[in-house]
Amino acid sequence: MKYLIKYLIDFIALAFLYTFVFFRKWKSKGKDVLLVNTLMYIYLSFVLYFTLMPIITHIPFVLNHRYKPMNLVPFIDISMGRGDFFRQVALNIIMTMPFGFLFPLTQNGTSKFSKTILSCFLMSLGIELLQPFFNRSSDVTDLITNVIGGMLGYGFYVVFKPVTFWILDHLKMRN
Repeated sequence: MKYLIKYLIDFIALAFLYTFVFFRKWKSKGKDVLLVNTLMYIYLSFVLYFTLMPIITHIPFVLNHRYKPMNLVPFIDISMGRGDFFRQVALNIIMTMPFGFLFPLTQNGTSKFSKTILSCFLMSLGIELLQPFFNRSSDVTDLITNVIGGMLGYGFYVVFKPVTFWILDHLKMRN
């Protein structure tokens, strides 16, 4: 139960941040901007949940353990015979596909492939560099597979762009 409260504290902080900082700002720009940015915010909140949380309650203790350096040998798990390698790869790809799809939409559809993938890379790198401070492992394979997920997500964005913008345009008309 104590552990769940630690997560709850983080989610309450994220809810307050959304409500008092982002919601009014995005709402004033229209329902389409509010929808896309809210979806991205929810997505990033879940990424934090799966990769770094609990955060707030761990901050005072972030330096109380040995820093485990990032594994810099790509795909070492397969040569080491770790059984969950394919599951981990699949989950990392799936985790960042929404980023590749949503990020260009937060940029009003003007984000190019290179900017989207660079942003996905930087988000993933930031997570991987922070994970050891929260007593989690960090791996270059995760970084590679996250970027692959971002690329696939951008591919879905390109394929579904006409439908997506049709939906967003209809939301604009209702403003």
